[in-house]
Amino acid sequence: MKRSPKKSKKITKGMSSAVVLSIVIHAALFLLAGMLVVFTVVKKEEQKFEPPKVIERPKMKLKKPKVKIKKSKPKPTTRIVTKMNRANMPQIQLPEMSSMSEGLGSGIGGGFDLMPDLNEVTIFGSAQSIGNDFEGVIYDFKRDRNGGKPSVSMAPDDFWKFKEHIEKFIKSGWKSSALRRFYQSPRTLYTPTIMIPPIISSLGPWAFGEPTMYPYHNMLHYKGQLVHRDGIRFRFVVMADNFLLIRLDGKVVMDYKNQFEHALSVKRFKPTNYHLGHWYAYATDWIELDPGIPQEMEVICGDYTGGLFATMIAVEVEGVEYPRAPTPQDNPVLPIFKTSALSADQIDAIYEFMWEGHLMVTNGPIFSDYETESLPVADLVDIPVEMKSVPPVEPAQRTWTLNSGKNFEAEYVMVIGGNVVLKSEREKVIKVPLSKFSAADLKVLELLNPPDLKLDFKKHTSRFEVLLNPKATAIPTAQNFAGGVVVKQQTMKEYTHPLRIEMYVIAGDYDGNNFILLDRQIEGFMLTTENKKIFELKGDSKVLRRYDDYGGVVRGEKYQGHMILVYDQRGEIIAQKLTHTWLLDLVEPLRLLPIGRHFNKEGKRVHPPRPKFSSRYWSAPADS
Repeated sequence: MKRSPKKSKKITKGMSSAVVLSIVIHAALFLLAGMLVVFTVVKKEEQKFEPPKVIERPKMKLKKPKVKIKKSKPKPTTRIVTKMNRANMPQIQLPEMSSMSEGLGSGIGGGFDLMPDLNEVTIFGSAQSIGNDFEGVIYDFKRDRNGGKPSVSMAPDDFWKFKEHIEKFIKSGWKSSALRRFYQSPRTLYTPTIMIPPIISSLGPWAFGEPTMYPYHNMLHYKGQLVHRDGIRFRFVVMADNFLLIRLDGKVVMDYKNQFEHALSVKRFKPTNYHLGHWYAYATDWIELDPGIPQEMEVICGDYTGGLFATMIAVEVEGVEYPRAPTPQDNPVLPIFKTSALSADQIDAIYEFMWEGHLMVTNGPIFSDYETESLPVADLVDIPVEMKSVPPVEPAQRTWTLNSGKNFEAEYVMVIGGNVVLKSEREKVIKVPLSKFSAADLKVLELLNPPDLKLDFKKHTSRFEVLLNPKATAIPTAQNFAGGVVVKQQTMKEYTHPLRIEMYVIAGDYDGNNFILLDRQIEGFMLTTENKKIFELKGDSKVLRRYDDYGGVVRGEKYQGHMILVYDQRGEIIAQKLTHTWLLDLVEPLRLLPIGRHFNKEGKRVHPPRPKFSSRYWSAPADS
């Protein structure tokens, strides 16, 4: 008899075949469902994005905004400071002036702060554009793009590598990408003219907010449009120290002294028989502009070794007869190139360094396709506060009211020992205790009895090292100068009314009879127990320069004096301190005069003194 096999010891033990089969089928179904879920999550279809359609935007030709200036008289002094605000000033019309002048040689000093005044108008331009300017930047070929390790020899007399890089830029088609390895100042300047008479080389980096940039191996690059509303036939007449190139619509029309002829495929340019500045002038071929048709214009100029720098671009219109400059200059007095009428500040910047009668600054053609009669931005004046209306000045005789309701007429004299001293119409002296006056009259008495104030003018100065060619024989000096005032109440008497302080800091010229408004601060304050009845006003730091021009004349600015006035709520001066008594007659014009501008003893704005003519650096023409 055969032995039956042993039953398997598995989970099927005791289960029917149908049950086992059912479990297997359900397990398979769960597994399949799980795979489908995973598959669905992982294989989710990728969302596709389509770029939006390009929107055609109409291109509009930009026009310079016209600013209408409403002439108004200065606000009366019976006002109190409340908040910061801007006020406009009518344009000061300054006629074309003649006076002998000269460029700079030995140098100008100047300690500009690392953050320059963005409203300042320099001979290189300003940070504000009026819509038809040339846009300028400065490159330093001694440093890499991050301002670090020099990329060209630091020796100021080793300029061959510098010239090689300029030639590469020219051959590239004047592409800025050819200069990206070099340091470019982040500040851009805007100017309607390119007229820089001979100046100390340091002024270029300073204007671009780069006081620590040595002024050699630098290049300026200006871009703009050349256009004339009516059409014109003219030529550029130029001078540069050291180099200057002008390009119109991609073609070089001027290479001063043919210094880059190896990089150009143009004919050699020839000198004229007269000077501009201290070197011979060169002229382009005649250029013809059709009415309203612009041409792209670019200018590059720069300095090889530092010391003197100049870039002068004048205009000669075909068929126009020009007067001659005084002997021995004897050049035609040509108008300077400009794309708009110049502001008074821009004229001042040029006149400071240009010989008298050398070129026309305010006359001549304007290269623009619209009228430029509106006031340039540079002539708008910042009045740092707005004066708020206050009660009028109390008359000598007024009606006083007592607590009892009684009224009487009398003139205020003083408060002494808790009594108010008054004078009747019959000149009789009356003493009335303070406690008997009405609340309204007590406030009047407080205003009529201001506190005794002590005003201390504080001068803060610091030297700034002027960077120049180390081989220069006469290094200019510069000084950062700031004025300030400390106001102290002499007694502890309570005075709850607001006050206004006005501080004017005055500089003078080394070589002229002008005065300069170096700083103006107007601010409201109160003397309280919290501030220990002391108020301090801090002025802005300004630059005082001292240098010898290339004729050997000392030029620049020096501190001359100050005027401090404290007004009460009535607009009455209750304390003052000034170095020149005649300044008190000029309060109104000094409130409106732009900071840094020149004025005379009558309070009228005047130009800076012009440099005297000198032929010290006159050169013979490089080409005959």
